[in-house]
Amino acid sequence: MIIKRPSIFIYTNEPDRDFLREVCAGIEEEGVFYEIIPGEAADLDELAYDAANDSMLGSGVGISGTDIAMQMRGIAKGRNVEVYHMPTYEQCRRLGANSARAIKKQSFK
Repeated sequence: MIIKRPSIFIYTNEPDRDFLREVCAGIEEEGVFYEIIPGEAADLDELAYDAANDSMLGSGVGISGTDIAMQMRGIAKGRNVEVYHMPTYEQCRRLGANSARAIKKQSFK
């Protein structure tokens, strides 16, 4: 039997590797697991929405090229919690940390 651990899903479409690394680092700093899954969609809103809804934890991140977005289950598609175009590394790391803090019910950075 294969048991999946609760994780934040990160759906990607040709992501900027540095941005992806920083988002993952932010999640790791908060002690939460994540899974990187290549997405079929190129639309940032769709990637983030699907990631949040597919994740057992209800928190997801979408990365499409140089755009990143964080979404939570129950929020309408396109109404992302955080979204950045060409973010700084600090913004990427903070978005990752905030996606983990949301499921731990802690205040955002």
